Amino acid sequence: MPFAAMRRAVTESVSGLPRAFWWLWISTLVNRLGAFVATFMALYLTLDRGYSASYAGLVAALHGLGGVMSSLGAGVMTDRLGRRPTLLIAQASTALSVAVLGFMEHPVAIAGVALLVGMASNASRPAVQAMMADIVRPEDRVRAFSLNYWAINLGFAVSSAGAGFIASYSYRAGFLIEAAMTMVCAIVVFMKLPESRPVRTAREKAAEPVVGLGTVLRDGRFMGVVGLSFVVALIFQQGSVGLPVAMGEAGFTPADYGLAIAVNGVLIVALQIPVTRFIEHRDPRRLLVISSVVAGYGFGLTAFAGSVGVFALTVCVWTLAEIVNAPTQTGLVVALSPTHGRGRYQGMYTMSWSVAALVAPLMSGFMIDRFGAAWLWAACAVLGMGAALGYWGLMRGLPRYALGESDAEAAEAAAQGGSGGGDGVSAAGSVAPRTDSAAAPRP
Repeated sequence: MPFAAMRRAVTESVSGLPRAFWWLWISTLVNRLGAFVATFMALYLTLDRGYSASYAGLVAALHGLGGVMSSLGAGVMTDRLGRRPTLLIAQASTALSVAVLGFMEHPVAIAGVALLVGMASNASRPAVQAMMADIVRPEDRVRAFSLNYWAINLGFAVSSAGAGFIASYSYRAGFLIEAAMTMVCAIVVFMKLPESRPVRTAREKAAEPVVGLGTVLRDGRFMGVVGLSFVVALIFQQGSVGLPVAMGEAGFTPADYGLAIAVNGVLIVALQIPVTRFIEHRDPRRLLVISSVVAGYGFGLTAFAGSVGVFALTVCVWTLAEIVNAPTQTGLVVALSPTHGRGRYQGMYTMSWSVAALVAPLMSGFMIDRFGAAWLWAACAVLGMGAALGYWGLMRGLPRYALGESDAEAAEAAAQGGSGGGDGVSAAGSVAPRTDSAAAPRP
């Protein structure tokens, strides 16, 4: 691609987004650049502190359990207190708990503080995604979520590379650096980000139903999406839990696994923006179906891998699915969420990934031990096909504007007799008014 064309593509990818989005993006990038603890926690516990691998696994599970516990609570806080206060509380609490964790000595204390770190670090996700939905136009949301996902992966790639150097000097320094950088994120939020929660008039409050957790649970279409996101998350989690175990049992070294999985981060950093340009205005329903199939069969092909090169090729396949699925699915969650209940809806969606992070290691361990790795990869292929069929069924009849199109695009679709016509179909299947250019599901 000529330099001028490349420059124009980059400019178009980042143009038109509000200033507040970029401050939120910077906060995300800084946060991920400092994510050292998740990378070296197992090594810290086993090599530096001398604990067993079983204890290290317990601590990791408690960290994940903390994320599950905080997801819904953080969603409620996001709607009640606001996006900005929730972010400040979550990031300040994360900084404090990570710093404390670096000084814990007793195994019970380490496990307890790890649980708190998991709760605090996961609490910011519903607020970030709700704020992003508030400040970005519906037609730009897929691009915005894609750029945010790109920042997450870029920051994690850099922090993973730096974690080894920091750990060789001092594990405790890693804890303190992460705490300091998380506090920088809180300062950025405090100084640069205004509250974005939409303000409703008394008339709007009287006309619109109150959104509680019960409303979310009764929202059939949305809970279907949450269930499908859990299935997709189970598949993608195998890249970090099932793949290293399977490669180890096949006689490959940790360095071999590191080389194969590095392809995932490299491709996301290199392709996230250009792929987003390609998919930005395409039908999200079709993208979710295709990406689910590609993810499942990408992992399914791992059963036939016999060399590091072939393992890397399978990583390429499912990484392309990840690049398409992540921003598209996040945009769908926003589109199905009522404006005044985005925090609760995002909290439920976040919890699906947190639960998958707990279940995936149990799933991979059980299947590899009892049946062999080939059965795990076959199960991933089946899950991917099941998720694709689920998305196809759930999205049938959903209006195009409910998936985040602009008013002009929705009007054009209605004029052409497109799906859904001029009325909004809520997540529960009833007719609902539009709110913020997205479908507002009714309980």
